[in-house]
Amino acid sequence: MLGLLLRWIVNAAALLIVSKIVPGFYVATLGAALVAVIVIGLLNVTLGFFLKVVTLPLSILTLGIFFLVINAFILKLASGVVPGFVVRTFSAAFIGAIVLALLQMLFAFLAGDGGSART
Repeated sequence: MLGLLLRWIVNAAALLIVSKIVPGFYVATLGAALVAVIVIGLLNVTLGFFLKVVTLPLSILTLGIFFLVINAFILKLASGVVPGFVVRTFSAAFIGAIVLALLQMLFAFLAGDGGSART
């Protein structure tokens, strides 16, 4: 339970860092980032999973790069739902998805998690 709470806060911090790096990607407050992380997670579990299964052949053909397009779509969709979280363009969402993935890998490496999805 503590690990889940810590992961939630770390992902919100990563979202705030992305908002400072990527133009067109805006997070107003830590509270908005925390809510955005929950919404992004829920969208990834439902719609994201469905889209990744449906587009699996295309993702294999592009060596997994198409998953970034799906993640960008999820970020753009979440920005329409969460107040205080704005992604202006799809290109900002795409670049934000790349930076967010890199930050999450870095944080997992620093935590010694090795990228595993323990709960």
